[in-house]
Amino acid sequence: MAFIALFLSCSSSDAPPPSPPIGPLAEQVKAETKRSWEAYKQYAWGSDVLLPISKGAENWYEEPLYISPIDAYSTLKVMGLDEEAAEVETYIIDSVRFDKDIFVKVFEVNIRVLGGLLAMYQYSENEQVLQKAIDFADRILPAFDSPTGVPYYWVNLKTGAVKGEKVNVAEAGTYLLEMGILSHFSKNPVYYQKAKRSTQAIFDRRSPLDLIGQDINVETGEWLNTSSHICAGIDSYYEYLYKGWVLFQDPDLKAMWDTSIVAVNKYLPETKDSLLWYGRVDMNTGERVSSVVTLYDAFFPALLALSGDLDRADAVQTTWNWLWNRYGLEPMAYDYAAGKPTYPVYDLNPEIIESAYYLYHFTKDPKYRAMGEKYFSDILKYCRTEIAFSAVENVETMEQRDYMATFFFAETMKYFYLLFREDGGFNFDDYVFTTEAHPFRRALFSNFAASKK
Repeated sequence: MAFIALFLSCSSSDAPPPSPPIGPLAEQVKAETKRSWEAYKQYAWGSDVLLPISKGAENWYEEPLYISPIDAYSTLKVMGLDEEAAEVETYIIDSVRFDKDIFVKVFEVNIRVLGGLLAMYQYSENEQVLQKAIDFADRILPAFDSPTGVPYYWVNLKTGAVKGEKVNVAEAGTYLLEMGILSHFSKNPVYYQKAKRSTQAIFDRRSPLDLIGQDINVETGEWLNTSSHICAGIDSYYEYLYKGWVLFQDPDLKAMWDTSIVAVNKYLPETKDSLLWYGRVDMNTGERVSSVVTLYDAFFPALLALSGDLDRADAVQTTWNWLWNRYGLEPMAYDYAAGKPTYPVYDLNPEIIESAYYLYHFTKDPKYRAMGEKYFSDILKYCRTEIAFSAVENVETMEQRDYMATFFFAETMKYFYLLFREDGGFNFDDYVFTTEAHPFRRALFSNFAASKK
């Protein structure tokens, strides 16, 4: 009887259904992530980054900001590595302080440190983590006190001193998500308002063609470089216009996106040898000024797919897939007119994997998963080291470089894992990813009010 009762209780409708298998490739990605994480813990714990060849560590600044573990946390949670994530959370609460007399790059620490802390709070609901995020944000907020509202390049975390009047547009306009999320969690609208003011300042200085330039002076609002593109230096400005709209439903962001994407698609595309490239033009004339693109541009198919432009997304992904397969990895910068790299480094970047994941989600076309399988195979072949993974100095020689960027944990391995999952345990449509791939649940922001104050 006891056996029958046990059987019935386990078979009742209240019992959760058994979890389908995750899939062998996803399990391999998880295993490689855990292997690399254990290497970080052994050789670089407390430092910003692991040096995967020399088995050493390196910090971005004079003192560590613990960027790798903070950046890695959301990936550990997505992969179900809960013990490892809990260890990071405890470390952040007990041992991490941000009152450091160092100048930091506002853009970089916003997407990695603030974004990572906010993801940690979302998963843990630990108020001490939220207080860490608020403390950190308050330390970078003085950077936004410029005459234009565009943040200075550097801010001192202890004194609030600022410097660096020249910033690129990505450094000026990639704050809406992190600052908006913090405004919602903290019930303080000031963070989102500062971020939106900066984004609005860039948009308001667009040319009559509705294009923006690359570099701007934060004090005068003068354009210092009028090259317009979607490459590194501008990329995530466009990303946050649309994703900010998706997450917060702020109609001002949607209006800015609608105006901007029409101009981008009108002036930037160029077809060469049947491949669709997004090059560089002058923001005022539309005249083409360069055919050099960066591997960061491979984020664009994901953004196009998210906004519903699947045909164009597929065309651009085809281009980047071609470039990857030409070398076996992507070069950091490539001149598509000359047909050669201008900077041949591969830094373990995630963008092309991110786009394959988005396109596979929206189309279910197996070719995108096959692309991801090829990318993973090549990274294993050329980047895997004894303890983790390394950048590559030159994609033409595959000489390794002793560095593993924090986004390898935060983005590259997360997107591989999600692309290869087969159990449907992570619902893409429930989340918005920041530019550092920290996923935030859309439902949490259904009553977002910061933009109305």
